[in-house]
Amino acid sequence: METVTALGSDIITSSKLLVALLVPLFGSFLVSLSGKKPNVREAWSIASAVILFLIVATMVSPVLAGKTFYYQLFKILPGVTITLRADAFSMIFALIASSLWIAAAFYSMGYMRGLKEHAQTRFNTCFALAIFGAIGVAFSDNLFTLYLFYEIVSVCTYPLVAHHQDEEAYEGAKKYMVYLTTTAKGFLLPMMVLIYVMTGSLDFPHNIQTGIFQTDANGAIVTMLFIFCLFGFAKNGVMPFHHWLPGAMVAPTPVSALLHAVAVVKVGVFCTTRVMLYVFGTDLMGSLNLGIPTAYFVGFTIVMASVIALTKDNLKARLAYSTVSQLSYIILGVCLLTPHGIQGGLVHIANHAFAKITLFFCAGAIYVAAHKKNISEMSGLGKTMPFTFAAFAIAALSMIGAPPVAGFVTKWQLLIGTLESGSLGILLVLLASTLLNVGYFAPVVYKAFFGERPAGEPYEGIKEAPMSMLVPLCCCSIISVILGVYPNFFMNLVKVVTG
Repeated sequence: METVTALGSDIITSSKLLVALLVPLFGSFLVSLSGKKPNVREAWSIASAVILFLIVATMVSPVLAGKTFYYQLFKILPGVTITLRADAFSMIFALIASSLWIAAAFYSMGYMRGLKEHAQTRFNTCFALAIFGAIGVAFSDNLFTLYLFYEIVSVCTYPLVAHHQDEEAYEGAKKYMVYLTTTAKGFLLPMMVLIYVMTGSLDFPHNIQTGIFQTDANGAIVTMLFIFCLFGFAKNGVMPFHHWLPGAMVAPTPVSALLHAVAVVKVGVFCTTRVMLYVFGTDLMGSLNLGIPTAYFVGFTIVMASVIALTKDNLKARLAYSTVSQLSYIILGVCLLTPHGIQGGLVHIANHAFAKITLFFCAGAIYVAAHKKNISEMSGLGKTMPFTFAAFAIAALSMIGAPPVAGFVTKWQLLIGTLESGSLGILLVLLASTLLNVGYFAPVVYKAFFGERPAGEPYEGIKEAPMSMLVPLCCCSIISVILGVYPNFFMNLVKVVTG
């Protein structure tokens, strides 16, 4: 594939971006055509995931060297185009989405077949289309392109949330769409129009300091637009627009993993932080005092969601509220407006993804192998499913922020960033949330390995889930450890972003 250097030595115009975008789209088409041949259908999903990852991987080295890939598709209006771009910020999310799609493709095969789920072809097709939307978001060069693919993700994941086609599934899917579409139309569209009117452009600059607003921009209007950004991308799970997320847990576990680790919520926090840093910029956020107050606001989400998680006996529900809490770490770090704070927030996009997909994979494996959904029913189950619960324990340590797992890197960077900002209140939020994380994760692991089996529950015949499920969850947990011991891969990308 040829690339042509243009627009200066640091910009590479390349159709590689378009190919990466089309791989999951074309893969979804092949999957839909192979519905009567399950092995072929799954093979297309896995092949598409691997090809996408390899294409994305080839762009890492140039991006780390300071290059930016660029490809314009359409010009709509002056200053409004559909354009793709891969920079260091893009690569963080693109690498996560493409690599975890591989793990999810293998895992879904074992889960869906193990439970003899219906409509597996539709499931795999929509799964690929959701990745198509996520890659489009990752590679968006401007706010218009970002908004377009953000909406594509919403539409393509609706059938996944409603997969079981019962009353509970339709209710969860309805809530999902109502929250996401009303916030997008009510906040994002007005925000985008006003930004275009004020600046004449929707293009993201190439640094996080300046943003696209003029220095004499009306502070009140900019502050309003900033609030629209925070609430408009409701996939980020910030309270009070978080209720869709626990409701979406009616979906099959691979969908929950997709929602929480690969695509949907990561799309939300990626879009939120992309707009904060590349539309508003750190200089303007600092001058208008938008950073620390927002950090306190999302700090409330961090603490309250953790408190609610403590009350949930259903494992997926507890993990859902954990996600609501953990997502706000990313926004909080960016809003500290300090180098270490921003780095901690952005690297948590990756660290949270690998740990959270492991936790949901474990929840699904427990359900397939033992048909248990509630934590109170899992006492002693770790002795029967040691690999699953060991992986769960590793991922839980990452969520808590304990060394040597990846989440420790996040907490370390955020704590340093908090000290740099001189905000004692944020420091207390981080410490309190860590204790709460221990409070709702430790009992799960303790019950599994040290709890007494319930009376009349011999666990006879229960064993580990199929290898197609067990291997992905173990691999993801191991990657969490590797990212904790050797954090430089994603940290180097983050450092390119922060300069």
